[in-house]
Amino acid sequence: MIEGVSKKIGIVDVGGGTRGIYGAGILDWCMDHGISFDYGIGVSAGSANLVSFQAGQRGRNVRFYDDYAFRKDYMSFRNLVRDGSYVDLKYIYGTLSNAGGEDPVDYEAFMANPADLDIVATDARTGKATYFNKKDIQKDRYEFLMASSCVPVACRPWPVGKRVYYDGGISDPIPFRRAFDAGCEKVVVILTRPKDTPRKPGKDPWFAKVLKKRYPASARALASRAETYNASLAEAKALEAEGRLLILAPDSIEGLKTLSQDHGKLEELYRKGQEDAAAIPAFLTGP
Repeated sequence: MIEGVSKKIGIVDVGGGTRGIYGAGILDWCMDHGISFDYGIGVSAGSANLVSFQAGQRGRNVRFYDDYAFRKDYMSFRNLVRDGSYVDLKYIYGTLSNAGGEDPVDYEAFMANPADLDIVATDARTGKATYFNKKDIQKDRYEFLMASSCVPVACRPWPVGKRVYYDGGISDPIPFRRAFDAGCEKVVVILTRPKDTPRKPGKDPWFAKVLKKRYPASARALASRAETYNASLAEAKALEAEGRLLILAPDSIEGLKTLSQDHGKLEELYRKGQEDAAAIPAFLTGP
């Protein structure tokens, strides 16, 4: 928290593949300046960002975007041919992140942090959002992060219990409502695309056709993802005008797509995140 702030404060990180390095910059800046949040909710890579943040592991997220993401074990056509998933979520949130791995989550510090955390995933069969909670995360079992980050078509749906899941961004791409429902009075929202640029459908309709036969509900949600995102963004902007919400978004993403690999552009996006985070204290201490 920040001195002089008594309100319950929340933070939302929407992820966005390797563009999540923007959120990593914001969260590292917060750690550098002693700013914490009572509640967090993450989507896809944003959920992983918040786990490292709540564990106090400054710089950990950057390594995943600007180092490990360039490895074939992380994402490659080799993975797609071998396992049916371009992105190897088990490598990212298992091999690298488990105790004894190259860059493990400090699970004890994460759980000792009193801040709550929700993780958004999309139930593949219903196309609806599912919210996993921090208290259900077990050491070296980060399947909720895998489920939340499971990009449709690029990955097979991820199993948790008897259900299978896709990326949370399909069903609840900017989950600030959940933060307010949790009792937050002010909410910081991290986007990874310019806030005044509407999301376009892009390849979503084509990907939806691929999913339609096996997961028709998720296919419908994916086909309308841009519409859902833009409607949520419009509502977020209205709340920002009321002073209840702060949107942090890069002025440009330098042409980076969800799974782009470009050291220079990623590092620039991280720098933008650190610069933009400077708006947080005034927002939190304002009326």
